Amino acid sequence: MKKTAEKSKARLALRVCLIVLAALVVVVGAYVAYVFIAYHRIGDQTLTPDRPGTLPGAAAVQMHQPYTAVSYNVGFGAYEADYGFFMDGGTQSWAWSRERLDANLKNIAAVLAQQQAEIWLLQEVDIGSTRTYHVDERAYLQPAGKACVFAQNYDSPFLFYPLLQPHGRSRSGIMTLADFPITAAQRIELPIESGLTKLLDLDRCYSKCRLPVEAGGELVLYNFHLSAYTSDGTIATEQLILLLDDMERECAAGRYCIAGGDFNKDLLGDSSEYFGRSDQTYTWAQPIPPGTFDGRRVRLIAPLDTEHPVPSCRNADGPYHPGQFVVTPDGFLVSDTVQVLACTVVDTGFAYSDHNPVTLQFQLN
Repeated sequence: MKKTAEKSKARLALRVCLIVLAALVVVVGAYVAYVFIAYHRIGDQTLTPDRPGTLPGAAAVQMHQPYTAVSYNVGFGAYEADYGFFMDGGTQSWAWSRERLDANLKNIAAVLAQQQAEIWLLQEVDIGSTRTYHVDERAYLQPAGKACVFAQNYDSPFLFYPLLQPHGRSRSGIMTLADFPITAAQRIELPIESGLTKLLDLDRCYSKCRLPVEAGGELVLYNFHLSAYTSDGTIATEQLILLLDDMERECAAGRYCIAGGDFNKDLLGDSSEYFGRSDQTYTWAQPIPPGTFDGRRVRLIAPLDTEHPVPSCRNADGPYHPGQFVVTPDGFLVSDTVQVLACTVVDTGFAYSDHNPVTLQFQLN
């Protein structure tokens, strides 16, 4: 009798274990199905500028007049100096708190205002993500005196990882602001990898805004954030070539072109020559392949002060510290009719983002 009872208990325990296991398989299978069903790409879009041409006193871009553009990947407002992101080797998946996010976004806005730039090109601006407490960050970053265009970069399904603080749903984009009227704007979809990595790298695009230039000309302004979490970095090169091809067509039509953003490439070729060697390598920090700009009317402008070099990005595998991997993936592309006066990195010490802002002083000739 005792052996029979023990066998019954063992069978019951096994049955319970099998039921629990089956339930877990169903739950995991349902979640995987949800992720693939919910995944979508936004596609090309016509964008509506906010206050496109009604700014008080707003005038067309003038010839031979010095202007400043600033490009800043704001890291969805979460990457303070003590922040490490779980996808980069850190532990955090959300901004530290709603209160710290609020304060950090205000600091980012203050840094931008200090540059006294006529054009702002911002990347990784959240508009309703779990990781940023569903805050619409545009409200912090749009001054009253600038026209604005926002292009949503991605709208991801709920990511149930890390388990203790799931990253959740991510809705983020690129934001272009200007002291000049914006007469038209577009979202242009970029290619992405087709495998499972597309679930990590999400959707990708660039925005394209048209600004009037005196005497009937036109400045075409591009804002972009190329792919990072990819298998080998080649997709970001493909994205860059498509962007360059677009700019070449605009150049051929007689328009001025400026693009700024996060290339997710090492724009200096080998940033370690300036910032010290690291035993780490990353697919998002590869150099742009030789010959990419051969025969083009568009050239790369990378920010570098050789006497006092400052990187534009740190790896967010933990809090910012000496010896951490740093690189310069942020910069500009300009047509041959744009004269570059200076290009610099604004050294914030990565206090508010894993990126530093970069500025371009230019004039149209």
